[in-house]
Amino acid sequence: METLGCPKNDVDSDKIIGQLLADGMEPTADPSDADLIVVNTCAFIEPARRESIDTVLALGDRRRDGARLVVTGCMAERYGDELAAALPEVDAVIGFSEPVAAPSRRVIPVSAAPLPAFDLLNLPRPRSSRPWAYVKIAEGCDRSCGFCAIPSFRGPQRSRDIASIVDEARATGAREIVLVAQDLAAYGRDRPDELGSGSIVGLVEAVSDVADWVRLLYLYPSDLNEELLEAIVATGVPYFDLSLQHVNRDLLRRMRRWGDDTRFRDRIERIREIAPEAALRSNFIVGYPGETEQHHDDLLSFVEDMQLDWCGFFEFSPEEGTAAIDLDGHVPPELIAERIGELRSLQDDITASRRDDLIGTTQHVLVDSVGIARSHREAPEIDGVIHVDPALAVGEFVDVHVVDALGPDLVADGANAEIDT
Repeated sequence: METLGCPKNDVDSDKIIGQLLADGMEPTADPSDADLIVVNTCAFIEPARRESIDTVLALGDRRRDGARLVVTGCMAERYGDELAAALPEVDAVIGFSEPVAAPSRRVIPVSAAPLPAFDLLNLPRPRSSRPWAYVKIAEGCDRSCGFCAIPSFRGPQRSRDIASIVDEARATGAREIVLVAQDLAAYGRDRPDELGSGSIVGLVEAVSDVADWVRLLYLYPSDLNEELLEAIVATGVPYFDLSLQHVNRDLLRRMRRWGDDTRFRDRIERIREIAPEAALRSNFIVGYPGETEQHHDDLLSFVEDMQLDWCGFFEFSPEEGTAAIDLDGHVPPELIAERIGELRSLQDDITASRRDDLIGTTQHVLVDSVGIARSHREAPEIDGVIHVDPALAVGEFVDVHVVDALGPDLVADGANAEIDT
């Protein structure tokens, strides 16, 4: 199984693996040994699509005679017919509903079971091999952001019921549960009669009963009200991943997004007022059509002033089926690259400074793997890590003393000597 893209795809892959295990198959890390190779693709932006195609072709070259190669995920759903026609190496292209046969090849189901409905949300999954696990709480999205095509192939929001989410969280055996969705804080709005208002808060509280840590990724800033803010702090993981995308009001309206510089500053200041130890992350699109030097300067000022722990900056990608594709004022690629470089350089210094501030402190951490741990400040696979004593037991919570910082990473007492130096 090769998984590309976001944590939500990781969850889908876990569900597929669970089905294959139930059907009697066994996993292998070597594609040349596999009877079945599954590529779970990403279709969010053009670079992700290129990576998906390159991965499919590379695995096709490595598979042994008689092995089956199946493409699934977002590219399969969005471009199923085109993929089937363009990739004769593939035995089946399977989206979220019906399989599409590659030319001159019969469709080969992933397993003997019927293709799963509801985007794999309610299939069982194997126990987590790590001390943490992603759990997807909803599929699809009801928003119409100008740059995003995901609703066109993932569909409208469909929330799971709380009981099934809690059962899955418990079944993973993970100490930390990371809740993910396209629009996390909107959870339950599509099922108000069943799940009630404010259902995301009830869900967070319910999952907290079966996991030591609960982390939320991708929060739309307008939905971070006082009740949800306090519920997140109460989990013991005051980590806020706010999807801001920009700060200039005019540009945000062109993006069909809520908010502006003042509102975002107020949200962040309120978080820090309630939880001074909170970690904050956000992502920003650079070069959206109509972005001027003033808009860029506004974003630079915001990043410098707010001193967020983590930031991602991404080049605007024109996508079919989005409102942005028809906007004027496209920014030249070389100017986008220059702006991204400036922002990343600024944020790298901020992140390094905030990590330096933690030297000499004691941090409560979860040991992810031998010699590697995380505190509430670091989301798995996304942020930095804390290098710890290799003798510490994987999957346990411990308190460690931070003695050094290496860019985004921290070093605690007892870490390997080569890390210390």
